[in-house]
Amino acid sequence: MAFIQFIKGINETVIPEVKLTRSRDGSTGTATFRFNQPDIIQPNMQEKGDIQGMYLEDEEGLLMTTDVSAKFINGRPQGIESLYIIKSPTEWDRFIRFMDRYAKNNNLTFNKAK
Repeated sequence: MAFIQFIKGINETVIPEVKLTRSRDGSTGTATFRFNQPDIIQPNMQEKGDIQGMYLEDEEGLLMTTDVSAKFINGRPQGIESLYIIKSPTEWDRFIRFMDRYAKNNNLTFNKAK
């Protein structure tokens, strides 16, 4: 099982758009997650707690970033964007294993940029 949380213990059910970049030598990269109208910004979630980061969890453990920002339109929250920095080939491989599990759990596919 692989899931994403913004508050520990509360799984986000909205599936993000994920964009990956990788350096030419493969040593570093980024993953940008964009959630449109995620559960966590709905009015009934306010009493659950504050967003402290984005937590990517699976059977291998936890990946985490604190680079999380809300997007607003006309003063109303519309989405969440989060940036996960990948600092080594080992971290890249670990992130890809998480994404493979997350994709299988949510019937997602990977589309390589052209």
